[in-house]
Amino acid sequence: MTSKKSILIIEDHPLYREGLKSIILKDPRFDVVGEAGTGRLGISKAKKLEPHVVLVDISLPDVSGINVTRTIRSLLNDTRILIISMHSKIDYIVEAFQAGASGYVVKESAAERLLQGLSAVAAGEYFLDSSISQEVIEKLMKSPVKEAKINDTEYGMLTAREQEIMRLLAEGMPAKEIAGKLFISPKTVENHRANIMKKLGLHSTMELIRYAAKLGLIDVDQWKET
Repeated sequence: MTSKKSILIIEDHPLYREGLKSIILKDPRFDVVGEAGTGRLGISKAKKLEPHVVLVDISLPDVSGINVTRTIRSLLNDTRILIISMHSKIDYIVEAFQAGASGYVVKESAAERLLQGLSAVAAGEYFLDSSISQEVIEKLMKSPVKEAKINDTEYGMLTAREQEIMRLLAEGMPAKEIAGKLFISPKTVENHRANIMKKLGLHSTMELIRYAAKLGLIDVDQWKET
């Protein structure tokens, strides 16, 4: 008899997490071996449990699901990541796969697509939710320029924490709010900001926003009037 594939769920909403767990446990091929409500706890449990697949919400209260994905993939070569998200925009999808995800499921269709996605990534395949528009899929397949930009040499010099803070700054979040979100002091945020600007050769917040938009890290539409 084939052994069950072990699944770790990282999702911050308890009721939604229970819903995912219920769906997964109805399938005899899978077993939920752990769950976490924050990115940091999820990473810790992944290191301990070494599951076959980690199901990660892209929006977590402490660390982004993208950074969780990147960290787990750097620690566990054989563990696969399936992202679950309310976002279906190309930028999120491209970044998720570039961070090391093997699959991407949109929350609206999770009940129908979840088991398909888990099965595919557990088998070493890639999975992209078919509810994502054909236009988005075509852009994903034709995004070599965006991939080249996101692998920018200067951006690669930033630490994972600096990349996280850079995104939040570019999205317009104040330093004090970033500090509260990441459980660090505002002074630490400002120090990271200074290091980010120096490493990237930038001199203003607007330059930072434009740089992040070119990398596809933020939704450029929200800055059209700027």
